[in-house]
Amino acid sequence: MLVGYAGLVSLGHAGLSGATAYAVAYLLAGGHGHLVAIGGGLAAGLIVSAGFAVLSLRATGISFIMITLALGEIAWGLAYRWISITGGDNGISVSTRPAPFGLSLDSAAAFYDAALVVFLLALGACAIFVHSPFGAALAGTRDQPRRMSALGFHVWMIRFWAFMFSGLLSAVSGVLFIYYYQFVSPPALALTSSAEALLMVISGGAGTLLGPVVGAALVIIIKLVVSAYVSRWNFMLGAIFVAIVVFMP
Repeated sequence: MLVGYAGLVSLGHAGLSGATAYAVAYLLAGGHGHLVAIGGGLAAGLIVSAGFAVLSLRATGISFIMITLALGEIAWGLAYRWISITGGDNGISVSTRPAPFGLSLDSAAAFYDAALVVFLLALGACAIFVHSPFGAALAGTRDQPRRMSALGFHVWMIRFWAFMFSGLLSAVSGVLFIYYYQFVSPPALALTSSAEALLMVISGGAGTLLGPVVGAALVIIIKLVVSAYVSRWNFMLGAIFVAIVVFMP
């Protein structure tokens, strides 16, 4: 949403998903139910997204990238140092998973099916968003912000709500993250997580809906499969990324 349709490259989205994961884990550790934990986690993710948006949308281009990078590093630092909330290096563990409609998600197959449903719903929401008048206005702010402003569009507000929608998707991924691993620690908010997600988007095609899915598959296959046979798989991933940028911009 941000890179392809708003033209805003973020390096802080791991902070958004990580904040959601921590909120869910903290509420569950406090004795709350899964419904309250998920709702509170999504709310926390949206609040953090709003803060990120207000601070970062003061700029565009390289300045926007650097601000989101700084905000992401602040979130990572808080996860390490705010031990009373986050547990520091020890993180927070979650012992149970929810059972929507009475269906247990304890098995790998059941959790995969649930994640697939969430993914399809998110993809459908993105499709509706992109093909709506608001999506067209967002693309306009990417290509001709001054002209859009002259036509009466509130460029900053359009970008703000696009950031919030992107933050909501990141919050949903944070919920899936904490229930999949049943553990969250500061590395979940690290720069490498944000860079990896950005690499997925750019590798597959930022201005498309299905491109990032292909990019995610490429990165994960190289990371999990190729790395078992090639010791310097990072070099291969970097070379593929450079080739995509140079030959298939």
